[in-house]
Amino acid sequence: VCFETTKNKKYLFLIYCVTNSVLLFPCRYIGALGARVICDNIPGLVNKQRQLCQRHPDLMQSISEGAKEWIKECQHQFRHHRWNCSTLDRDHTVFGRVILRSSREAAFVYSISSAGVVYAITRACSQGELKSCNCDGQKRGQDNDDKGSFDWGGCSDNISHGIKFAKAFVDAREKMVKDARALMNLHNNRCGRMAVKRFMKLECKCHGVSGSCSLRTCWLAMSDFRRTGDYLRRKYNSAVEVTMNQDGTGFTVADRDFQGSTRNELVYVENSPDYCLMDRAAGSLGTAGRVCNKSSRGTDGCEVMCCGRGYDIMRVKRVTKCECKFKWCCAVECNDCEDVVDVHTCKPHKRPEWLDTT
Repeated sequence: VCFETTKNKKYLFLIYCVTNSVLLFPCRYIGALGARVICDNIPGLVNKQRQLCQRHPDLMQSISEGAKEWIKECQHQFRHHRWNCSTLDRDHTVFGRVILRSSREAAFVYSISSAGVVYAITRACSQGELKSCNCDGQKRGQDNDDKGSFDWGGCSDNISHGIKFAKAFVDAREKMVKDARALMNLHNNRCGRMAVKRFMKLECKCHGVSGSCSLRTCWLAMSDFRRTGDYLRRKYNSAVEVTMNQDGTGFTVADRDFQGSTRNELVYVENSPDYCLMDRAAGSLGTAGRVCNKSSRGTDGCEVMCCGRGYDIMRVKRVTKCECKFKWCCAVECNDCEDVVDVHTCKPHKRPEWLDTT
């Protein structure tokens, strides 16, 4: 899929293992290269991933389209957080070194990206864009819900196919290694896939005289991806710290007082950095220059966002639409109103005085 970057150049966006690497090919080379050559040039793919890429180039295109969606969702969920899911230009890992640490943030990235693959492939199936699948035709006959009986029909989203391919492609690399990080990734990948399935909803069309709805035809459809993002964000908040079992087959919860199951919870192995200061080794960009909300006591508040360093105040002019009136027929006319507002941005970290004297 071709899209424009900030420099107005069009590229083909291909994802390796969804989060671990990105390869950009100029669009003019797509026809000449072909699926085999493109897949062979994506670094780090294991054999199974390379085979799936070559066998299903249309699916890879759907994945690339879905990648933009889940990255946007990740940035929405963490827009008021010290770590704001920022992407790095010219970095093959997309998010930089932050995902190399086995932290809560890495857990969220793997789960939301896995969910994004499921969502993109399932949607493409229903829209008839893929050769390997179409609508889910398994549901037949009659069924019931809280409104009464209905007939299965329409085009149910083929969530099973989306989950099956996402599991085969995304999990392939992790299954090559048996360590704590691989187990963590596999677990969080699964949580992401199941999150999309959790929010499948029943949609119906009424039949009958004058819309009486005496007969209904219904099908299953995916909910908006925002519901999946909201759900995984809550799971990020309640993520469970784990350690690998001695036999290497599973996890043990680090907190001995933990009650319940980790099956549907995101898990992590390492604590997160505080993301206050730039730390390239930890993947932290710091919060210097970030806009904060002076009146908030939450994560977007200046006290929390700026890590106690204080903030700068800058007065800026903003132009907004105001005094809007409806004009018959059929337009809305507005005036441009200027307003002066204070924008608060976090101060940079102060160098210790002894560094300036040596």
